Amino acid sequence: MNIKGQHYHTIWIDSTEPSVVKVIDQRFLPFSFQILELRTIDDVYMAIRNMAVRGAPLIGVTAAFGIYLALQNSRDNGANQSITGIANKLKSARPTAVNLAMAIDRMLQSIKKSDLPDEQIRIALQTAIGLKNEELENSRKIGVYGLPLIENIANHKKDHKVNILTHCNAGWLACIDWGTATAPIYMAHNKGINLHVWVDETRPRNQGARLTAWELGEHKVPHTLIADNTGGQLMQERLVDMVIVGCDRMTPDGDFANKIGTYLKALAAKDNNIPFYVALPTTSIDRTLENAIQIPIEKRDPEEVLSVSGWYKDHPVDVRIAPDDTPALNYGFDITPARLVSGLITERGTCRAQKSDILKLFSSDGKME
Repeated sequence: MNIKGQHYHTIWIDSTEPSVVKVIDQRFLPFSFQILELRTIDDVYMAIRNMAVRGAPLIGVTAAFGIYLALQNSRDNGANQSITGIANKLKSARPTAVNLAMAIDRMLQSIKKSDLPDEQIRIALQTAIGLKNEELENSRKIGVYGLPLIENIANHKKDHKVNILTHCNAGWLACIDWGTATAPIYMAHNKGINLHVWVDETRPRNQGARLTAWELGEHKVPHTLIADNTGGQLMQERLVDMVIVGCDRMTPDGDFANKIGTYLKALAAKDNNIPFYVALPTTSIDRTLENAIQIPIEKRDPEEVLSVSGWYKDHPVDVRIAPDDTPALNYGFDITPARLVSGLITERGTCRAQKSDILKLFSSDGKME
């Protein structure tokens, strides 16, 4: 996507210094556009943990590059680091998104092809770049398969205007490019379809207000920021034609974890007969899960609920919004059952949120690859 006319991915290798991985630091958006340099495994861990990078696909790719940096530093510094220990540390940074563990496991599997340090580094870099390109293409195809859903609504409305509600940020900032929930939106906008996006603020970290609104604005997509609890009223007033959200982890049955508040939007959409779609790469489907209870739900620092982050005189500030002695609970995600989902939009096509349909996406014999 473009920022002030310049195209960016969310993560890339420094062209002049291959031992440096660069990412867009999302903690400062939309107030300041800053590039963060990742040089060590600790840099990568903190970038994921502190949400300098976030979004299931991007977290996975960032961790993959982290394995590459760990091998590079181990050779350059003569350090005897346990790659298994490094992998486990990275996996603990954000436990809910399945892409994190899957990307790390692929990296570990790939470097087993050689015992030579230089060859392992080469393989690791090649694999990490491959994962990045895969996620980029996944997002593009999600846009291709999701576009007809928006076109269909536009064709059936008298004014041809499609109002879409989204929650959190499942945009290009959460991926490499295009995004998941936003990919069909960007493609529809590029095609000239008259659309408008309702952007949930997404407390407590305000990824909708700070990231999705910024993304859409940079791409000139019409949008309006709303408080998280406004969506139901808009649905009752028939001002929402469809809901598209992202996904951090899905069971083979179609139940899924996404940013806290997603479940409430799904309930409201169901009650108002509004289509509710989940846009996700199939890398976010966890084949090992038997049910959604097994999805680890991250609990974050209560301080995120007790204060709000903003920008004042060229620097970030946190402002307290609750009494000092107030306890707080901060779930990062909730579970939405498949029965509330109208359909899935993946890089392999669209389908119902049912195990039989999900399995058909993967292979003709119904087995996940």
